[in-house]
Amino acid sequence: MKLLSIVIPLKDERENVRPMVDRVRSALDRTPWELVFVDDGSCDGTFAELEIVALSDPRIKVMRLRRNFGQSAAMQAGLDAAEGDVIATLDGDLQNDPADLPIMLAKLDEGFDAILGQRANRQDKLILRKLPSVTANWLIRKVLGIPFKDFGCTLRVMKREVVDGLELYGEMHRFITALILQQGARVTQIPVRHHPRTAGVSKYNLTRSVRVMLDLLTVKFLGSYQTRPMHVFGSLGLGCMAMGMLGVLISIVMKYAGGPGMTANPLFLFGAVAGLTGVQFLSLGLMGEVLTRVYFESQGKRPYVVREWRNLEAGPPPLRKAA
Repeated sequence: MKLLSIVIPLKDERENVRPMVDRVRSALDRTPWELVFVDDGSCDGTFAELEIVALSDPRIKVMRLRRNFGQSAAMQAGLDAAEGDVIATLDGDLQNDPADLPIMLAKLDEGFDAILGQRANRQDKLILRKLPSVTANWLIRKVLGIPFKDFGCTLRVMKREVVDGLELYGEMHRFITALILQQGARVTQIPVRHHPRTAGVSKYNLTRSVRVMLDLLTVKFLGSYQTRPMHVFGSLGLGCMAMGMLGVLISIVMKYAGGPGMTANPLFLFGAVAGLTGVQFLSLGLMGEVLTRVYFESQGKRPYVVREWRNLEAGPPPLRKAA
């Protein structure tokens, strides 16, 4: 059977460590597994608890970061350390239920590359958690064009080849769904259980919503325009230049129609500023095109991902280069 790696970032969750281990053991008694805990700068004795459970079971791996780097960095550290063919992620607050993992693994065998959890009967506070989450999920669906309803659920199961293509930073752990879909992964979402927090304190606050919105813009840009930045900056530049020319033409017409002189007409100033702004956008687009080529060519990267191949003993081009 394939090895399942379960990655769990932790920040001040001392009381939840042992119950989490017990639940994983109970849920996965027939599945080979390893637990990868990442202590993201805890100050409450979480690492001491992790050391105890690691001594009791060699399947439990523990990483301790030097300071609090954030959930995305901790998640990436756990994904890098995981050795399984299939990788699951969980929150360390026991609101996700490891008992859902066998169901998700069975669904993965239907040909999907990733199974996402959708929290049913969510047990969170309405104002601080549910309403911001509903708003953020709606916005993500509209901006990225992704049909799933719950992007904040950490409970997910993914194949190794999908995980290897992830690079998480900022608040990007919330956009894992979008990032794996950009790889061409086959993804579905199923309802999972959600429990109220019984120990520890939630680290979520409303300021994180602002950071999520900024990262959403990053994901949208990288997903749509990473290999063609001139399309977005060039369009803005041409638009600004067109408005600038229109403003200047109107000011000329007004001058000869008995209106104010061009230097006294605010439309002329608007046209000049819009024209300069357009030139700047076009320059950004050209620089973006140059950087795109440097990024892909200097690192041997390709603007595509191959799912599978036939009769290519050396593998597709990126694998040949790596070999």
